[in-house]
Formats: sequence, structure tokens, C-alpha cells
Amino acid sequence: MITLTEQAISKVGELIEAEGGEGVALRVAVQPGGCSGFSYDMFFDSDISDNDIKVTYGSVDVVIDPSSAPMLAGATLDYKDGLQDAGFSIDNPNAQSSCGCGNSFS
Repeated sequence: MITLTEQAISKVGELIEAEGGEGVALRVAVQPGGCSGFSYDMFFDSDISDNDIKVTYGSVDVVIDPSSAPMLAGATLDYKDGLQDAGFSIDNPNAQSSCGCGNSFS
């Protein structure tokens, strides 16, 4: 399962609250595509399946579909708010290589 840093938990919590809060989770998924074979997809979702893997970090629920879970095992979602490297990033030990944009991996 993916782990969220304190900075990511805080930012996701703010964004979920802005979305309306109740019943909304952060969905993290791996999709085929991107320059290296797979790409990350993150969005807020209120349609949570019984098959989804759900973990709660503070007030933030994170859901991952069963097919994405093995590729995200041990990964960390971080958030930075600076002049460089601003935004969310995923550090994934399962990625053998990644592209220059950091959004796709193999």
C-alpha cells in the first residue's frame, strides 16, 4: 500500500474539504501508458468498490484498486510547496525506470 507523508496528508485533507469532504477519498491508480509504460493517476472519488483497498491517514481516506496495489506497494506520496518541485510526487521502489517528467514508470 502507498504511504502518505504528513505534508501530503495535510494537502489532500485541504483539497478534500474544498471538494465537500464527506464520502470523498483520494484514489491512486496505475494506468497503462505514458512514455515509460505506466502512469500514475490520482483523483478524488466517492465511488468506492468493495474490492478497493482502503487506508485512512488522519482524516484522509486513500483507495487503490486491486490491480494497481502491487505496483504501489511500498510507494510514498509526498507534497512539496516550493519554487522548485512543487506539487505531489510518488517515490516508488517498484519502478525500474521513470521518464523525465516523473509521471510514468516501468
